[in-house]
Amino acid sequence: MKLYHTEWCPECAVVRQKLEEQGITYEDEIVPDVRSFRKTVFEASGQYYVPVLVDGETVLTETAEIVQYLDSYSPQGHESGAASNPPLSSPQERSD
Repeated sequence: MKLYHTEWCPECAVVRQKLEEQGITYEDEIVPDVRSFRKTVFEASGQYYVPVLVDGETVLTETAEIVQYLDSYSPQGHESGAASNPPLSSPQERSD
């Protein structure tokens, strides 16, 4: 599992806190503040916004969906077994 984030992003902080609360081990990738420089985020998710959580084939780009996913996560894998690729938000909806 890998989390792409910035240090200053409040939405990213929510996800990091949830990962810590759940005791989930993850790879941490702090990305540049400038969206256009977030090449690894784009390669993983097709967009430049953070947070982005990648767990195998599952790519999550919305904080609420990431938290919901983590709520049902177990060390053996995701309990639902379903991959999720939510629609991307418009730039007007995202502040990161």
